[in-house]
Amino acid sequence: MELAECCYRLTAILPPSELYGLASQIRRSAVSVPANIAEGHGRLNRKDYLRYLSIARGSLSELQTLPMLGSRLHPIDTAPADALADQTARMLNTLIKHLRPTPNPPDP
Repeated sequence: MELAECCYRLTAILPPSELYGLASQIRRSAVSVPANIAEGHGRLNRKDYLRYLSIARGSLSELQTLPMLGSRLHPIDTAPADALADQTARMLNTLIKHLRPTPNPPDP
């Protein structure tokens, strides 16, 4: 949620010409991350939860790319969003790792 808030603040300083382009895409991907985590958790099924976490990770990857493009096109500081995206990626990857079923060891 903190990442999504940060991205909304970041896109608020983009020029009006980006409102329906880059700003909109950053906001959609930022909202998609916590929304997919919540939706997957609400399914009450581990397999579904993992699928939605995977979708959230894809949205996060998109979100990690878009501010880079924004900083190439406009004088914006993406460091706070970049740091939060990296932190979110670590947490999301850890959650996925712990929820994945462990393979059964071979029989002796």
